[in-house]
This record gives sequence, structure tokens and C-alpha cells, in this order.
Amino acid sequence: MKKIIKFIIPFLLLLIAVYFLVFVEKRELVSPDYYNFFKKAGSILLIVSIAWSLMAILRAFKKVILSKFDTSKEDNLRQRKFLTQFNIMESIIYFLIVLIAIGASLMLFEEVRQLGISLFASAGVAGIIIGFAAQKLIATVLAGLQIAITQPIRIDDVVVIENEWGRIEEITLTYVVVKIWDQRRLVVPSTYFFEKPFQNWTRTSAEILGTVFLYTDYHVSFDALRKELTRLLESTPLWDKRVNVLQVTDAKEYGVEIRALVSAKDSPTAWDLRVFIREKMIEFIQKNYPESLPRTRVVFEQGEQKSTTDLLNKTKA
Repeated sequence: MKKIIKFIIPFLLLLIAVYFLVFVEKRELVSPDYYNFFKKAGSILLIVSIAWSLMAILRAFKKVILSKFDTSKEDNLRQRKFLTQFNIMESIIYFLIVLIAIGASLMLFEEVRQLGISLFASAGVAGIIIGFAAQKLIATVLAGLQIAITQPIRIDDVVVIENEWGRIEEITLTYVVVKIWDQRRLVVPSTYFFEKPFQNWTRTSAEILGTVFLYTDYHVSFDALRKELTRLLESTPLWDKRVNVLQVTDAKEYGVEIRALVSAKDSPTAWDLRVFIREKMIEFIQKNYPESLPRTRVVFEQGEQKSTTDLLNKTKA
């Protein structure tokens, strides 16, 4: 019903405009003193109906085009690229339609026309004043255009901004909406992506590597851990079968640091895979190598223990 109304309203406005412009004066329905008023009202309604119709047609065209692009599939880079460009270009076209409609409506009045001529005559000074006043707005709009052309981000890209992990949900000419993993929304100006560094995890591909760190005692068997990691990865559909590495990345006085490097098709899957591997590897160490869990040792040699006991006795005395 709402879709039908959106197309009916501009049609009704067009009929009213034609009635004011043609039939009011032709059939002498009102006093001649009001002819000018109805002509201007009809002209304004005609401009509004045309602008409204153009925006409705553009909106319907967008739905038809986007229905052919499935952004829910895994390899959707081409679809997201087109969707990003289309959304920004749609905002630009809407802005131009509204701007032209307002300008055309105002130019129907002689007073406004004379004002426009005087402003045009002093365009140099007025341009400088307007430029300083709208400097940030112009920079933001230009940044939105630059996003559409260079595309450092796209719709549904996985990004890390201000230490927040999320997906690009909406891109406009002036701002970008990021959907954070906990359902919050982070709104940042378009200029942010050209002034500050950020992470884009899906710039060219959604595939990503994930790391799992384990800390154990020196007695653990690394070959057994590698075999268990391989068994766990082969048992879960979360793994994309690209990377399976287990290495000792550090050794300190209290134990060793072990890093498992795994791969997944996208970042949400990589998170679930890392959690799965971490839990199962800890369970494996608990059951098979409980003596290799991290621990702190204090070792006293027999001579040191005796001297320490004598020192305690003397202190008590």
C-alpha cells in the first residue's frame, strides 16, 4: 500500500498543477486578481510532482537492480562494490533533484530572481564567504564522493575502527554507520577514513588467519599437540583447510609459548574456530599432560635448605 501511495501522490500533484495552470484561468473559476497566484502555485506543484516522480522511479530502479545482486553469499566482493557505488550515487542524484527543484521553484518569484542576479554579480566575495562557512561540510561531501570512487570501504566490509570490531552497514555522502558486534552502531564522518588509519579485514578477500596461544610447561609433547590440532581442524566445518601450523614462539624461565595458526573463510568463522581450538586443546593437555600445565617452581638445594632453617631458628631465639 505504501508503495502505491508513493506513486499516486506525485500523480495527484500533477493533476492539481495542470488544473491550476490550465482550467482556472480558461474557465474563469476565480477572480482575475488570483490568476497569478494559481499560476505560481500550479508551477510549484508541477515542479514538486516531477521531482517526486524522478525520486520514486530511481528508488524502484534501485530495487530492481539490487534484486539481481546477492550480498549474502560468501564471495560477494563484486556485489558489495556495486552496492556501495550505487548507494552513494543515489544520494548525489537525490541531492541534485531536490536542489534543482528548490531553485526552479524560487526562480518563479521576481524578487528571488533579482536577488540571484545580484548574488551572481558578487559571486567572488560570496563564494569565499560560503566556502569558509561550509568548509567542513564540503570536505565531508567530497570524502563521500572519494569513497565511492576509490572504495577504501564497502558495504558489509569487516573493519576495526576506534578499537571496535564491526561491519559497514550504511555509507552516505557525509557519514558511515558501522554495526558493532554487540549490536551497537558507530557513526563516523566520511572524512575519518582518509584522515585516520583503520583496519579493513575484507578489502580484497574475506579469508583470514586466526591465532591461538597456549602456555605450558617444558614437559609437553609438541608433536602430540600438532597431531591433536590437525585432528580437531579436520573434525570441524569452521576450518577452510588452508593453514594448519603449530609452533613454539617463545621460551621463558616458567614455561613455553605455543602458537596455533589456523585459517577460516571469514572473520566471524575465524573467531568461532579460535574459541573451539583453544577449548579443545586445553582439555587435551588437562587429560593427557596434566604435569605440563603452567606452574611456578621453587627448588631448594639441601645445603641451602639447612642454612635457611638455621637462620629461622636464630631469628626466633
